[in-house]
Amino acid sequence: AGLATLEHAVGRGLLALCAESLGAMEVAKRMTIAYLQTRQQFGVPIGSFQALQHRMATVLMEIEQARSAVINAAAALDGSERLTRERALSAAKVSIGRIGTLVAEEAIQLHGGIGMTWELPLSHCAKRLVLIDAQLGDEDHHLQRFIALGAALGATAGASA
Repeated sequence: AGLATLEHAVGRGLLALCAESLGAMEVAKRMTIAYLQTRQQFGVPIGSFQALQHRMATVLMEIEQARSAVINAAAALDGSERLTRERALSAAKVSIGRIGTLVAEEAIQLHGGIGMTWELPLSHCAKRLVLIDAQLGDEDHHLQRFIALGAALGATAGASA
C-alpha cells in the first residue's frame, strides 16, 4: 500500500515541476518578446525581422503544446486508473523537458550575448528550465516510462477484451 502512496506523491511533485517549468517558459517568452520589440538594428526593432518572428512563433506553439500536456496531466492526476495517470504525467515531463530546453536555448539566442549575463533574469529562467528536466527523472527516463506504461496499458486492454 505504501508504493501507491509514494507513486501518488511523486506524481504530484512531477506535476508541480511541470507547472513551474511552464511558468518559467512564460517568463522567458515575455522577456524575449519585449527584447525583440525594443532592441533596434538598422533603425528598426529586431522583432520586425521575419527570421526572428518565425523562431518566436515556433517557441509560442511549443509552449502551448507544453501547456496542453500539463493540463492533461493535471486532469489525470486524481483519476482512478493508475496506468493512464502515470502515462499522462510522464508525457507531460517529456514535453516539459524537451520544450523547456528549446525555450531556454531560443530565448538566449534571440537575446544574443546579454541573454546569459547575471544582470538579466533570463539566465536564471534558462538555467531553471534545464535543471527541471533532470529532476524526478529526465526526458529520456520518462519517455521510456511512457512507452512501458503504454505497453502495460495495451496488455491489460487486450486481456480484458
